[in-house]
Amino acid sequence: MDYHSAFAGIKVVDLTGGVAGPSCAMMLGQHGADVIKIETPHNGGDWARILGRTYGDHSTFSIYGTLGKRSVAVDLKTPEGKEILWRLIKDADVFMEGLKPGTIQRYGFSYDAVSAKNPGILYYSISGFGQTGPLAARPAMDPVLQAMTGIVNENRGEHDNHPHRIAISLIDMFTGLLGFQALATSLYVRREQKVKQGRYIEASLMQGGAMLSVIRMMAQYLEHNQAQRTSMPNAVYTTADGQLNITMVRPTDWRPFCEAIDQPQLLDDPRFSTHAARAQNLDELYEVIRPVIKSQKSAWLAERLTAAGIMNYKVNTYSEFLKEEQVAATGIISWLNQPGVPEAVPMPNIPGLPPFQNGTKRAHAPRMGEHTREVLTEHGYSNAEIQALFDKKVVGGD
Repeated sequence: MDYHSAFAGIKVVDLTGGVAGPSCAMMLGQHGADVIKIETPHNGGDWARILGRTYGDHSTFSIYGTLGKRSVAVDLKTPEGKEILWRLIKDADVFMEGLKPGTIQRYGFSYDAVSAKNPGILYYSISGFGQTGPLAARPAMDPVLQAMTGIVNENRGEHDNHPHRIAISLIDMFTGLLGFQALATSLYVRREQKVKQGRYIEASLMQGGAMLSVIRMMAQYLEHNQAQRTSMPNAVYTTADGQLNITMVRPTDWRPFCEAIDQPQLLDDPRFSTHAARAQNLDELYEVIRPVIKSQKSAWLAERLTAAGIMNYKVNTYSEFLKEEQVAATGIISWLNQPGVPEAVPMPNIPGLPPFQNGTKRAHAPRMGEHTREVLTEHGYSNAEIQALFDKKVVGGD
């Protein structure tokens, strides 16, 4: 064991789908755990595999969520499939499930049932709205929880004042990290404190969205949903050849900002000369500044603003970001080949771990059921028994 494989020897049985649960389990695997991903063979496996454009067994969602795992395709509606899962759970350290609340209990794998056979198990349940309450049974994805938690309402378009969801799966990804920290700290306690009894851990996208938004949530609550206006003209501005984000925090940024955009007369304008005045007349200030910035090219503005200590950056596409010199200089991206994908994909390296390398387990996203035979063999099934399970369509994959 070392810093790069803190969870070496840890076995995780991952029965989650989508983004939040799989990304949590993926992080455990990246830190050395053996993560066995359970997928249903008759419907394409984890539904993340069919989100957006597909490449063989993969989409961009599933590439990230399965990275470093082993995939086993098992039909848990069959007695034989349930027996396979019991064998996998028998000596597991972590069991993760992301089915609709109540479903895992109907399959016979509730926390009580699992912990009765494996008292030390860390049992993790992830759902949309939580395991109890009037919305527990409702399906939910990231955009739904963005709407529910208030994120969509706050993210109003500058020109249309209409609420918009944020395109990235930010609640999914953040909830995945919350799950990882809950399981990682539990594994630490169990190992360092020699705690033998496992525990039940629950997380939801609703909780993740609330934690992600907590600062803005508190501010809006205290301000009775009337957002406090800044005294600075922070915005994404249209320039002569693109867009530029400009962000200022301190009142002392006002003078260098005016000088950087060649508008020193604004310093003496009574509408904008003080912190309080700018906050009161912010709309008028934008009307003055926008044409000024639109008349200049992004590079000219960025150079002058940066020299004045004003935070800014041009608005990039993802492709433009990947070509940034700073990205190359810091080595934060690895380019990985994946099954079915026609070209290498960019994968951010994980802080504290070595960069991803093609050809290693950490850098490989498995096809559905790619490791079915391998894992069943490890768990005591003979070749004849495995073939019989394939013939009966209890399992699938390679």
